[in-house]
Amino acid sequence: MTFSDEINFEGGEVEEESSAYPVLFGITFTPVVSGIVIGLLGIAGAIYMLLNLVMPAWETFAEKQAKKQELQGQVEQKKASLKSIDKLKAEFAQAKKQQSQVLAVFANEKTLDTLLIDLNRLIEAGNAQLSANAVQAKLQKFVPDSLGTQPVVDGSLGPEVDGKLKRRTTEIVIRATYQQTQSILRNIERLQPLLIVKDYQSTLAPETIEEDKPRRVGPTPITTSFKLEALVPMNSEEIAALKKEESQE
Repeated sequence: MTFSDEINFEGGEVEEESSAYPVLFGITFTPVVSGIVIGLLGIAGAIYMLLNLVMPAWETFAEKQAKKQELQGQVEQKKASLKSIDKLKAEFAQAKKQQSQVLAVFANEKTLDTLLIDLNRLIEAGNAQLSANAVQAKLQKFVPDSLGTQPVVDGSLGPEVDGKLKRRTTEIVIRATYQQTQSILRNIERLQPLLIVKDYQSTLAPETIEEDKPRRVGPTPITTSFKLEALVPMNSEEIAALKKEESQE
């Protein structure tokens, strides 16, 4: 074998050894190259999946999460509104109860109509405990004001109640002892409607002797006169009418 034959033989052997790996586009895919290519393909596939699958899914998830938080906020707001409504209802009920309690202190048309009966009852209740020859308390005068019930607008009860209350004034005269008179006035204060005693005056009552009755014993009677004011709350229609009347003056 010549030297050239040996060279050709060795070269052929080299070609056989190099052709053991696939060749594409002039690149021999050795294990290292194949590993790099496979790695790059894996990265490219991951990026493709990230851009086309994961990112849209994440954006959808983020939108759903934001929507969920928005709805949760609306639910919490509605819950707070319901609590506020319940609180307002409770406050309204309490205010209405307090208003009823306050209104119960004042007089009304019914209590005004029975005022004479109530006053007579108080006087007679005190007389029932006295002896036959003791001074008997007596209601001598009960005259309501001819003008009837009038709005309070003079500031006499304070400017806060002007145009909100009305009053009926009754002139009253009672003949009784001092102790009986004080007891009657205290009992008037205990009556349900709010009553104000004004222009109080007391004088000695002239003694009268009746032949068919035993001679009086005990303290000397006095004659007491005063004005009794009953206060009544005005309703919304009356308040509106009064304001209209005042605006036209």
